Amino acid sequence: MTVYLEAEANPLRNTGSIRLYDAEAFEGMRRVSRLSATVLDQLADIVKPGVTTNEIDRFVFEFTRDNGALPAQLNYRGYTKNVCTSINHVVCHGIPNDKPLREGDIVNIDVTLILDGYYGDTSRMYPVGPIKRAAERLCEITYRSLLIGIDAVKPGGHVGDIGAAIQAYAEGERCSVVRDFCGHGIGRLFHDAPNILHYGRRGEGVEIRPGMIFTIEPMINLGRPHVKVLADGWTAVTRDRSLSAQYEHTVGVTETGCEVFTLSRNGQDMPGFPPSAWAPAVA
Repeated sequence: MTVYLEAEANPLRNTGSIRLYDAEAFEGMRRVSRLSATVLDQLADIVKPGVTTNEIDRFVFEFTRDNGALPAQLNYRGYTKNVCTSINHVVCHGIPNDKPLREGDIVNIDVTLILDGYYGDTSRMYPVGPIKRAAERLCEITYRSLLIGIDAVKPGGHVGDIGAAIQAYAEGERCSVVRDFCGHGIGRLFHDAPNILHYGRRGEGVEIRPGMIFTIEPMINLGRPHVKVLADGWTAVTRDRSLSAQYEHTVGVTETGCEVFTLSRNGQDMPGFPPSAWAPAVA
């Protein structure tokens, strides 16, 4: 049986119950998410051939420090960096290093910041110089999958509606949805209930209620959905070495739908790509 509790009545650990946040918490999420989105906006001018992912990591750390926030990834379960940088066939949790980015790469940069006790989690794909059409198409499909998932968030619906909508679209475009990783509750905790699968059936899963806050972060592959984790214990790659892409937003459920907390402040939710008719307007 699913238990829903007012967020402040729930201890600061993942108990399996679902937190319902109030207006004050939504404002806290707006502040931290705005900061997380802003650092991704600024990275649009930094990601280019020859730049290393360690340089990106240092930039994010300095930005975070200068704005009075903390990087949630640093020291999380032993992780030693401030961001995740996942290149080409890396599905997620790529570790920054000193290898330069090359023209034609695509890279996902995943940032989570902590400000005043709230977590803002978001990621975007970046093209490194000109890229092949197959890579561009994958990023477009993945971004549209995210928006389709967001559009499925309705009070009274179920989290399975989100996954079903994403799966139907992505597979209709002859791509596959990664099963091994999912979105998650967030707010006062980095990872909380419920899990948000990016595949499934409508009407399944927990009921969506106003006050819930969670991430939607589909990982879409050009090839098969299977992944493996490398010996470092973090880096997940496609087993068939096909390209993978991911976009992520943090959303809060309202009485009529949801608020997307992590939207770009300057329309760069798909940095480096042509303007998309799917892009939502910033309120």
